[in-house]
Amino acid sequence: MNKGIVKDCIILFVITLVAGLLLGAVYEVTKNPIAAQEAKTKAEAQKGVFADASEFSQIDVDQAIAGEVESNGVTVDEVYEAVDASGAHLGYVVQATSPNSYGGDVTLMVGVTADGTSNGYSLLTINDTAGLGMNAQKDEFKDQYAGKQVESFEVTKTGASADNQIDAISGATITSNAVTEAVNACLAYANALEGGN
Repeated sequence: MNKGIVKDCIILFVITLVAGLLLGAVYEVTKNPIAAQEAKTKAEAQKGVFADASEFSQIDVDQAIAGEVESNGVTVDEVYEAVDASGAHLGYVVQATSPNSYGGDVTLMVGVTADGTSNGYSLLTINDTAGLGMNAQKDEFKDQYAGKQVESFEVTKTGASADNQIDAISGATITSNAVTEAVNACLAYANALEGGN
């Protein structure tokens, strides 16, 4: 009976070893294309929120500022300085993640000009309900955040009547709030950087 158990253990070990080697091989084959696609997605998102910029230079996240602007689980993940062709500072692109959307994390990038104007956002990740929360990808919702010079945005269900108000996506207030809190963290972070310059 012990020989049967040993034989089964050896077979299981061999299967696990082969599966692990195959997974490792797949990872090695796919890691560079995945990294290239992620870099391309970020570059497109940066250009989407700062069309006037010719270059984006990543800078370290200032943890002191991040600590002041992060709340409700929202994190500031990355920061890029946007410059024009002559190298003149135009503003910042800030990436933030909110864990509070209906489908989990929402990660986005916001362009903020040197004078504190929001250029809007580009979504990097969202996993919400089709036809509801996924409408955060649509221009009719996204455009509400563009071209506004406000300290922060707030979501309303009764129709936006001020520059800082965002009309919630019908049936997706949770997603609307998650996007807005991530945008607000980006705005606050960029404005704090500009105030420190």
